[in-house]
Amino acid sequence: MPGLRAGDTVSAQAAEAGAGSVVRFHHLVVRPDDDDPDAVIVGRPDLGEFVELPAVCGEVIRLLREGRPVADVEAAIAAEHDVELDVADFVDSLADLAFVAEIDGRALPGPESAPVAGHFEGVTERHVRWVFSRPMKLFWVAVVAAASLTVLARPSLFPHHRDFFWSGYTGLSVLVNTAFFSLVASVHELMHLIAARSLGAPARIGFGTRLHYLVVQTDVTAIWGVPRRHRYRVYLAGMASDVFLIATMVLAVAYLPLPGPTEALLRAFILTTLLCLPLQAQIYMRTDLYFVLRDLLRCKDLFGDGLRYVRYLLARAVAPLRKPGSPATDPTGDPTGDLAVHERRAVRIYAVALALGSSVTLTVFAFYGAPIIVSGLTNALTALWAGFHGGPLLAAVDAALLILVEGGIQVLFVVTFVRTRRHWFRRRSRS
Repeated sequence: MPGLRAGDTVSAQAAEAGAGSVVRFHHLVVRPDDDDPDAVIVGRPDLGEFVELPAVCGEVIRLLREGRPVADVEAAIAAEHDVELDVADFVDSLADLAFVAEIDGRALPGPESAPVAGHFEGVTERHVRWVFSRPMKLFWVAVVAAASLTVLARPSLFPHHRDFFWSGYTGLSVLVNTAFFSLVASVHELMHLIAARSLGAPARIGFGTRLHYLVVQTDVTAIWGVPRRHRYRVYLAGMASDVFLIATMVLAVAYLPLPGPTEALLRAFILTTLLCLPLQAQIYMRTDLYFVLRDLLRCKDLFGDGLRYVRYLLARAVAPLRKPGSPATDPTGDPTGDLAVHERRAVRIYAVALALGSSVTLTVFAFYGAPIIVSGLTNALTALWAGFHGGPLLAAVDAALLILVEGGIQVLFVVTFVRTRRHWFRRRSRS
């Protein structure tokens, strides 16, 4: 049987670490925990996988990175920290997390989910750090303050709902405003990405869903490798860009001699951008302000833990309808039981907001949003049909634009919903 050559990939069992093993890691981030001085955060940014470990484990990783054998590291840790640690077993645990690249020159298999490349990887910290420099922050404050004072002095500049329909044709207004909204959303997410890159963390932009909303989102899981005080930059960068854009357009309308149609269009764009901001306050949908709140409350998974707690409470509520001894009636089943006291309290309060906010939002959509969409598309289809049978041509074109925009959004929502929840449909197809 031919022997293994250096660099050959072997199974995890065949590459278990021994006393004389030398280990090579993938690119790992090792940093102190934000709250516990006796813990460190260790993770692989390209996988978005992070774990919390005792601080001594960070020292073990540092020594192993120096190329020292496992036995030497064990002896050094025992001498310096008076701790008996099975370093070989620890290395095997890290290998299970796909943190270990090689053991004794033998490459370990990669994770089940391959690393996902971030977008704009050529953009480095050096390229974008200036965007968040102090002079740029002062410039942002100056522009926003000037716009705010201008609106206070001239209240007529404050957006009105009539500004949305800048054209006599509803479909054209909706099409152009939606295109501009898409541009604003792209810039918003790009600012999240730039903020992450300014901290050396990869990020990726894609589509997602929140309840009945189609959203553009930026995956910045890798910023778990960044101290909490710096993560707020990433969370708030998108909203900061929205506010700056609104302020710039307000100043343009207030002080530039613009033609009437251009001013009407800018006013519509101001309103469109302004309407994006209140959505961020819907913290039950993992918006930008949700992540700010999560870090302020020092929680690791506020939404996930809150959702599990809501499901637990619902199961408890229907427990009388279940058979005796059902897991739902087990008082030890509380998913918040193992959380720290401050985190448990925060999760339980957030769970109330999650349940109420989601219920109200879905109810409003069911009674208002969905009927408006159905009615609008029905009227548009009627106008389009009439246009093919001698009706007004411009009305038919206007209806076609409305169908193109709203219909396209709904189709994209369905495609994104199915793509991001394939496991739901696989489970149902097997049952």
